[in-house]
Amino acid sequence: MLRTLPNPALQRQSARLAGIAIFTLATVVSARLVIPMDPVPFTLQPLVVLLAGMVLGAHDGAFSQIAYVALIAIGLPVDANMRGSAALLGPTGGYLIGFIAAAFVTGLIAQRAGSRLWQRWLAGVAGIAVIYTFGVPLLALSRGLTLEQAWTVGVAPFLAADLVKALLAAALTEGSRALLMRGR
Repeated sequence: MLRTLPNPALQRQSARLAGIAIFTLATVVSARLVIPMDPVPFTLQPLVVLLAGMVLGAHDGAFSQIAYVALIAIGLPVDANMRGSAALLGPTGGYLIGFIAAAFVTGLIAQRAGSRLWQRWLAGVAGIAVIYTFGVPLLALSRGLTLEQAWTVGVAPFLAADLVKALLAAALTEGSRALLMRGR
């Protein structure tokens, strides 16, 4: 039997794909940890989205969320309300699409900002702002609300908790990165 040396490029590529898959799955699981609220449920998804960007970087973090949204788009009920593709057109659709941009922005800022906790937290806060920027207009459109009304029901109840999620993501980044690297 012919034995070959492992190809470092293939190993690196498979490790990247594994990281993307892990964070896609983590986003699916975090959607199951839900407190039903109308019109937007409380989940741990923003924590995972921010962590994906901080741990995987801008591109791979965004790819993990593209994969998550693609699962929803093909009809799998992996969103918090288990609606499948209908979730993308409903009140949570903008938030779900915003996950992609949030992971990218968080990762980009975290990569450039430095390794201090407060710097990563600010990257997470920027990611939360991106999620709201995508989520609020579609929430308003889907429910016939003004932007102010959408802010009241789609941001205000979540803001404090989401700032804590950004802090948790910042605090968990190095440990999560080490855990992910251990599997490589």
